[in-house]
Amino acid sequence: MPYPTAIDPDKVGEYPAMVYAGGGYFFDEVLEYRVWCYPEHKVKNIDHNDGESDNCHCFATYQEALEFADNTQNAERPIALVRQLEWIDQPSRGIYIHNKGERLTEWRPEWLERGARTMNDISQFLQKNS
Repeated sequence: MPYPTAIDPDKVGEYPAMVYAGGGYFFDEVLEYRVWCYPEHKVKNIDHNDGESDNCHCFATYQEALEFADNTQNAERPIALVRQLEWIDQPSRGIYIHNKGERLTEWRPEWLERGARTMNDISQFLQKNS
């Protein structure tokens, strides 16, 4: 299945590097696809003590990101940056909390296969899992 193209290709690369990671069960928009590249001698984090940063390369499509990752030394697999306007928090097993507001998070691309959140998705999820 092809993954969705970024909602606004002109803004790709302009989103903050530091965002949430995973979670939420639902997404509203794909903002970009990211490929993080880590030099072999560096620890995998955003800010190094010496002021250097790891490289994040951003793309409007998953295919572009995958091609870059496949052809770049020390590149991670592509991830998706998504915007969530409503999402589910699970602070502990079986406890689900419906949240609203803007949340940016990096997701595994395969999580996009469910499709973007629709109007009744969260209420149906909560009803099924309560």
